[in-house]
Amino acid sequence: MNAVSLPSAVAGRPAQAGTLRLTRENFLGLAGLAAILILAAALRFVRLDSLGYVNRYYTAAVESMLQSWHNFFFVAAEPGGAVSVDKPPLGLWLQVLSAYFLGVNGFAVVLPQIIAGLLSVAVVYHLVQRSFGIIAGWTAALALALTPIVVATDRNNTMDSTLILTLLLAAWAFIKATESGRRRYLLLGAVLVGLGFNIKMLQAYLPLPAFYALYFLGASQSVRRKLIHLALTTVVLLVVSLSWAIAVELTPADRRPYVGSSGNNSVLNLMLGYNGAQRLTGVGGNPGGPRDAGQRPPFNGQPPQPSMNGALPPPFDGGRNSPPGDAPPGAGGMFNIGQPGALRLFTAPLSKEMSWLLPFGLFGAALLFTSTRLSWPLTSEHQALVLWGSWLLGGLAFFSVARFFHEYYLSMLAPALAALVGAGTVLAWRLRAQRRWLATGLLVLAAAGTIAFQWFIAATFNTDLPWLPLVCGLLAVGGVLLLFQTRAARLGATFIVVALLLTPGVWSALTALNAGANQSLPSAYNGRASSPINGGRFQVNQALLDYLTAHTADIKYLLAVPSSMQGADYVITTGRPVLYIGGFNGQDEVVSANDLAQMVADGELRYIYWSVNGSPGGGNANQSGISAWLMSACRIVPGFEAAERNAGVPDGSAAPPYGGPGNMPLTLYECGEADH
Repeated sequence: MNAVSLPSAVAGRPAQAGTLRLTRENFLGLAGLAAILILAAALRFVRLDSLGYVNRYYTAAVESMLQSWHNFFFVAAEPGGAVSVDKPPLGLWLQVLSAYFLGVNGFAVVLPQIIAGLLSVAVVYHLVQRSFGIIAGWTAALALALTPIVVATDRNNTMDSTLILTLLLAAWAFIKATESGRRRYLLLGAVLVGLGFNIKMLQAYLPLPAFYALYFLGASQSVRRKLIHLALTTVVLLVVSLSWAIAVELTPADRRPYVGSSGNNSVLNLMLGYNGAQRLTGVGGNPGGPRDAGQRPPFNGQPPQPSMNGALPPPFDGGRNSPPGDAPPGAGGMFNIGQPGALRLFTAPLSKEMSWLLPFGLFGAALLFTSTRLSWPLTSEHQALVLWGSWLLGGLAFFSVARFFHEYYLSMLAPALAALVGAGTVLAWRLRAQRRWLATGLLVLAAAGTIAFQWFIAATFNTDLPWLPLVCGLLAVGGVLLLFQTRAARLGATFIVVALLLTPGVWSALTALNAGANQSLPSAYNGRASSPINGGRFQVNQALLDYLTAHTADIKYLLAVPSSMQGADYVITTGRPVLYIGGFNGQDEVVSANDLAQMVADGELRYIYWSVNGSPGGGNANQSGISAWLMSACRIVPGFEAAERNAGVPDGSAAPPYGGPGNMPLTLYECGEADH
């Protein structure tokens, strides 16, 4: 599958596994992988400075965790340690380690994800090439490196890239356990998935059925022995998964932060609720469509704000030439995830994220199924189908029905899809040796259908596709060359692979070059040129900050705010505690009016930035109690009413208003004895 004559392993047959000799085949494989990694790194590092501090909720937590071991262990969201972030600690611990050496900045908090993303490309190469040869490994690695949502996620400090690497290493362990029958690899896989759980909780279990099925159906052991091994694996998995959560639960509530986004100060409820069942049902969370009946209203009845700069992601508008707000049915509300259904990942707005190679990946899965006869235990081809096919199809099923997730969660499916694309390419080539016309027809038909699907996706978001003629030309020439002898046919197959990867590659470049207005929640290019809000500058009212700095020198908290939406930038700017009264987005009851009164009496807090008027939707009883206490016991500081609107935005035009939840104006209250 190249213009030159390559050794057998490169041409599609696997090299001998386990050899450490630097043969010509190994050298070629590593050289090709190095080139792919250079391309992947370029996409991930280009214009990285334009993203500023990326997801500032997590960046503020990194600043907090650097200040004490207590904050570090409990992943405190702000230096005061009143509330934790809504995720377990492992992914953030890696960011803290990076920031310890490089300082708290955008590059430092993103670097662990970029490294994890590049390592994931290398691991996918290794896992695929060991079974299907170097060409398959190259194709899979390149497909993962050029998946737009993977590029966007690797360039962000959300922790999905770290999770993906952990799960790929777990896949390697389960593969080794299946091949060798050694229990230690099985237990290593359990430990790795458990570590993944401590990065993003139940999301780490998404490929777990595929791992278990691979071992049960592929290992050459008795059914009884395999069941015993899997039972032991499950015990280890649960012990590792729940280790941090149990430690938090066993710590008295008054000696640790409130568990953010849990609703009841329980990390188990966070695990099973907000980061568990609510992701599927949307009840109590924030589904993509209209709010579900029974969903708990957030602060003042307004929808949660997903970004640290107060801006909501724009709704899908049918492409850059469509009028704003011209969203088709099921466009997905504020999270742009569409409506549940079988075609959700094949249509806008989610199709642009990772679905570019989905038809060809399904073609690869079909080839894996038909490539050899079923046997017990399964052959390597069917083992690959169980592993990668179950990972992909299980993820497709979940995200087709789930009602509360972000676009970048789809990066979880990219490794499995990339592996199927790589395997399918080589299996089609192998079939050509037996049935040239059939293999050529199937490969061209699958590639043409995938390219047509890519055009459909791209045209939905962008009507200008100058590279489309090149893609069609490569496909046509490649199809013709496949009919000739081996050397020309290899060149033709190479052309087809390039044609398949060109459009997602261009889209990945556009994703990197157009960071978009929302720096907090990564997503693929949406067809419109955009630039980051305020060039990465903070949404901080400098006059307010100067006033607070001058009047809180001997006070623990700089101020208290409704949620992290209003406080994260102040934490990053000053490094001082900022009390998030409602946690991440105002829904938590971190403190009550009585708690605030006690903090004021103890000299820990003086200034509270709040909206007592609320909204027609109203707030909960705790928020109403805080508002009543503020109006009766505190004073308005003149000159700072609604001061957060457009704070820190050049000319006041680069971003939507930034104030209280729902962009409501905030008022600064002074409580306790004044020092002036």
